[in-house]
Amino acid sequence: MFVAFEIIDKKIQELGINSVETASIRELLRLVDDIERECKLKFVRMEMGVPGLPPEDIGIDAQIDALKNGVAALYPNIRGIDELKEETSRFVKNFLNIDVISEHCVPTAGSMQAGIACFMTINRMYKNREGTLFLDPGFPVHKVQCNLLGQTFRSFDIYDYRAEKLRQKLEEMLCDGKVSSILYSNPNNPSWVCFTDEELRIIGETANKYEVTVVEDLAYFAMDFRKDYGKPGVEPYQPTVAKYAERYVLCISSSKAFSYAGERIGVVVVSDKLWNTRAPDLLRYHSSDLFGQAFVFGTIYALSSGTSHSAQYALAAMFKAANEGRLDFVSHVKKYGEIAKKMKETFLQNGFKIVYDKDIDEPIADGFYFTVTYGDMTSGELLKNLISYGICAMALNITGSKKQGLRACASQVKMEQIPVLNERLAAFNKEFSKK
Repeated sequence: MFVAFEIIDKKIQELGINSVETASIRELLRLVDDIERECKLKFVRMEMGVPGLPPEDIGIDAQIDALKNGVAALYPNIRGIDELKEETSRFVKNFLNIDVISEHCVPTAGSMQAGIACFMTINRMYKNREGTLFLDPGFPVHKVQCNLLGQTFRSFDIYDYRAEKLRQKLEEMLCDGKVSSILYSNPNNPSWVCFTDEELRIIGETANKYEVTVVEDLAYFAMDFRKDYGKPGVEPYQPTVAKYAERYVLCISSSKAFSYAGERIGVVVVSDKLWNTRAPDLLRYHSSDLFGQAFVFGTIYALSSGTSHSAQYALAAMFKAANEGRLDFVSHVKKYGEIAKKMKETFLQNGFKIVYDKDIDEPIADGFYFTVTYGDMTSGELLKNLISYGICAMALNITGSKKQGLRACASQVKMEQIPVLNERLAAFNKEFSKK
């Protein structure tokens, strides 16, 4: 043990955290920061999904040029700059093989803003419906957003509902006609489960049947490294529900794929059918009943009046370079998979197990996240015990998972820290394997 439980408990109390098991990512971040300062101990940090690679130079250069040209003094067009809209349309064609006109591609302050904008608009289209169906485990802040809006939601853990079982479960959850939207991430945060093309077809077909909008969070775009999704206009393409769903919103972030998290820039891509849908119940909140008009000039405008002007030029430049084959952004982030593989090996050698271990019958990919459990420890017990050994991750409880365990993020762990991780896990295993 490196940190006494008395110190951990004291810090938890000082920060007003009810339990590490239910602590948010940011609360864990603050907790470990405080413990590191007091104990003079450098933790192995796995709790927060922040990029660990340098941002793309192409984006930086374009943003600097935009700033030098004076865009900081100007409000951006709420619809987004033309360059970004056009390159986004090209990007989804090149890497998803989906045709969407540029007008339906809108910049947001990252996928976080995209999520709440979707909830505020989609979930208010029909007054006789409720909120969102989450395909869990998932990013916990999305449920926080729904709670802040006073919206109801449903969820289920997909672990036991893969392949054709997914259709049966979706039918069960949607058949009463009350759900407005479905949300999931693919690859999945926190489990790194990746839906197959067949499962995406099932989601799309079931959503079409009940006229539900699918919100697909592509924060980890093309980061299932088992296949190379990084060549523009060439198969294989990043799998997407957009091939099958009539009403969809794709949330594409610059944070992970382009290591551009600090500028809070992403885009949403809205299907033509959803954009042009008229829902009179939107008039309760907006001046227009046309979805696209309400989404952009109602929700996005009210939330932030657009997003960073200069960062839009950065993302446009990165998309343009990727579209032209000058930027192989997937190769740049494959390091996460290499580190995750070493980390998983280290955990398994020291008595841990992978919680979400398979995509149906195929081992889970090595990527940005993975999940671990130890013996019969609850998520809270495991997290607190690991903190005492100078290791921090995130409890699965807050993700909607029905499993006990932790999410580990590979992005902040350096290859040279693997021996340190192994040493601490070995000591942990030596203590707890006897109990």
